[in-house]
Amino acid sequence: MDADKVQQKAETFASLHRVGDPVVLFNCWDVATAKLAARAFPAVATSSGAVAMAQGFEDGERIPLDLVLSLMARIAGAVDCPVSVDLEAGYSDDPLEVAGTVERLIDSGIVGINLEDGLSQGRRALVAPDAHARKIEAVREVAERVGVPFFINARIDTFLLKIGDAQACFDETLNRAAAYAAAGASGIFVPFLFDTDLIADLAARIALPLNILVMPTAAPVAALAKAGVARISCGAWPIEAFAQAFGAAAAAFADTKDYASVPAS
Repeated sequence: MDADKVQQKAETFASLHRVGDPVVLFNCWDVATAKLAARAFPAVATSSGAVAMAQGFEDGERIPLDLVLSLMARIAGAVDCPVSVDLEAGYSDDPLEVAGTVERLIDSGIVGINLEDGLSQGRRALVAPDAHARKIEAVREVAERVGVPFFINARIDTFLLKIGDAQACFDETLNRAAAYAAAGASGIFVPFLFDTDLIADLAARIALPLNILVMPTAAPVAALAKAGVARISCGAWPIEAFAQAFGAAAAAFADTKDYASVPAS
């Protein structure tokens, strides 16, 4: 993809992260859903769980990396807006291997990633913050070398993995956010943090844009915006909604054999 266009998209994507006016990402999993999301939102982001589910794999880096890279390249080539990829933990504990993977993503037109600290060699557990920071540093170095202001969304899995009570999770999140910011992260993503007061406290105490995961039971977008959130992700919720709607339509048609039972434009 044209280097100038990738750089422009990366700059646009970063500019969408505004405190009080967060960018909302209705996460997709293939070209068709990316095109649909791009009609409604200014940027497209994938969900690793959704991508894996759509291809018949479990989440947690079970889907082969080459298949992920191929899918992401097709998505980036199919939409005009910025595309960010959920890369899980980068498919390696080696920072240089992760950076090499990111360089391939940048070459295909991707302008951002999620990079999580709660997965190593297929096992869900927090890695040492300095180990994750080294990955971020390596990715930042390769992005600077190719001249793209790549958005590294450092995901902190303290609340997802419930490493202690809410205060323990909060304190460890702050420590990790500071380390990842120093390493070159662009944003901080804390899934499964739902308490609006804690979200507001965290947003006020970190130096980078805060990304929060939502689902139908989460606080309203307006409340999260007021709390200082700069990015809102829907994760696997969209594919779950899609699967439910598809299943209901299939069941209705199987039962009635009536074309009108499947609403379509």
